[in-house]
Amino acid sequence: MVWIGALMVGLSLGLLGSGGSILTVPVLVFLMGEGEKVAIAESLAIVGTIALAGSLPYAWRRLVDWRSVLLFGVPGMIGAFLGAAVSGYISGATQLVLFAFIMLAAAVFMVRPPKVDGVAIDIEARVAWKIASDGLIVGAITGLVGVGGGFLIVPALVLLARLDMHRAVGTSLVIIALKSFTGFVKYLDVLADLDLTVDGQLIATFAVVGTVGSVIGNWLASRTPQMQLRRAFAVFLVVMGIFVLYAQLG
Repeated sequence: MVWIGALMVGLSLGLLGSGGSILTVPVLVFLMGEGEKVAIAESLAIVGTIALAGSLPYAWRRLVDWRSVLLFGVPGMIGAFLGAAVSGYISGATQLVLFAFIMLAAAVFMVRPPKVDGVAIDIEARVAWKIASDGLIVGAITGLVGVGGGFLIVPALVLLARLDMHRAVGTSLVIIALKSFTGFVKYLDVLADLDLTVDGQLIATFAVVGTVGSVIGNWLASRTPQMQLRRAFAVFLVVMGIFVLYAQLG
């Protein structure tokens, strides 16, 4: 189950540039029996590693917009650090409830991809600060509940930075890696205060298998109808979101 779960995480990141952490946290909690806070911390390390590996082919093909990485990624790292710090004051059950609602929101983003036509944009002024503010908010969500936020980052990059989908996915993966590692570092402090630790072997297994999955997903991305994938994944997210809510509130 670990191998299957890790492979699905990698495939999702490679195919869609998002969805990895949406799968990782439920797998760690409900299949591996990890505590909520530990699972969120482990998810950040796993998704960060897979996203970094998945971004390399995009960077090699010059499909990473480094200006957007700077504008979105740096505020995102700050947000992830702050979100992880706040998580120490919130119960694990509450974090999972928030996570479930984010899964449902992600499903909407999956079936309603952003439309670029007709969007008026001032790249040098309005968009720069808006990308940065979006980065800060998405980063805070990353640190709080362990969600990489690719389903939010990709539409923002398409709409605000006017990147095509392939370049947005590649850029998203770099940003996810930066935010996830920052959040993970802070989470280690949070877990230490609670006398909790992460499972290094589990993280390594997920990261290695997930990285293989991301390479396969990246290869399949240009050969697979994206809309059909997004719709199927959206249905899965709705089912999982309802399951997580039922498990925590039922």
